[in-house]
Amino acid sequence: MRKRVLPFFALLLIMIFTGCTQNTPTSGSDNHISFNVNTSNTNSEKNDNSSSSGNGSTNSGESDGITSDIQTNSDVPTVYMTSDISPEGLTAVYNALGWTPTGKVAVKLSTGEPPASNYLRPELIKDLVQSVNGTIVECNTAYGGSRSETAMHYQVAKDHGFTDIADFQILDENGSMTLPVEDGSVLKENYVGAAFGDYNCYLVLSHFKGHSMAGYGGAIKNISIGLGSSEGKAWIHSGGTSKTNAWGGKQDAFLEAMAESGKSVSDYLGNGKRIVYVNVMNRLSVDCDCDGNPAEPDMHDIGILASTDPVALDQACIDLIYAQKDGDGKSLVQRIESRNGLHTLEHAEEIGLGSRHYSLVKIDE
Repeated sequence: MRKRVLPFFALLLIMIFTGCTQNTPTSGSDNHISFNVNTSNTNSEKNDNSSSSGNGSTNSGESDGITSDIQTNSDVPTVYMTSDISPEGLTAVYNALGWTPTGKVAVKLSTGEPPASNYLRPELIKDLVQSVNGTIVECNTAYGGSRSETAMHYQVAKDHGFTDIADFQILDENGSMTLPVEDGSVLKENYVGAAFGDYNCYLVLSHFKGHSMAGYGGAIKNISIGLGSSEGKAWIHSGGTSKTNAWGGKQDAFLEAMAESGKSVSDYLGNGKRIVYVNVMNRLSVDCDCDGNPAEPDMHDIGILASTDPVALDQACIDLIYAQKDGDGKSLVQRIESRNGLHTLEHAEEIGLGSRHYSLVKIDE
């Protein structure tokens, strides 16, 4: 009996010590590792828009956004986070990026479909938009509603208070410009608003939430469908099969088209050097801001996150949702999974838009 017991305990000890040194992926992904980092333990290195997907450093604690004693890994992009959803918090998390725009600056956001969508309120973003001397930009929709025609869309922007805080432009009021899609499996070209190229740098402000077709909406959606002209939106939704009909395309082709069109935008902007991203995690409805009557959120507000890498940023937001998949995040997780929403991130990393591996830095600590 003793001979049998000793090998068992030896094996058990090996498993215990081995397990203590493993990195544990967070929920919602099987190929990335997230790190929560206390800013007091880092040198606050700023990352460029890397497409690297390195394995990261050893995590001596949990990897679900709880621990705060891990050093940043310079091989992966950094995502900065604050729980302070206020003008001050928004400015602070943006400043953590250490990014200085030059030339003419566009601030891309959703103007929100009337009458009751959860768009980012002007009082939240005003200070940041004005600090970069930004022009708020949007494109017309491809599904009807109050934002499908330029004149009506300008009226919505005024009604929602955006024209009171900054200059405002509908990028596709004069049609489209074409961006090449390099090595795309679904798209060969992307159609953005004709005035897209008039701006030197882009600050992308996204309200993170669910989406009836994409599963979720964040930074990638904002630079793909969001920057698409009306015909560009149809092109992406249809998986590159129609510029006039947005409906009826294959779901995965649509998700891959979002990633590929987003990559074309990043490539055009200095391979990501002239664009940064901020996601606000409040009013976390399962429905998008393109829905004028979205479902009421059943998940509490989380915070504001920012990165130079849109894939890392969206993945970090997804991980924070999945950390509560058995709680009040359940409905949003169900929305994401019912639309195969994580496939956008998978394809985006595959084509080099960014990395699903990241270090999470909480600037509040």
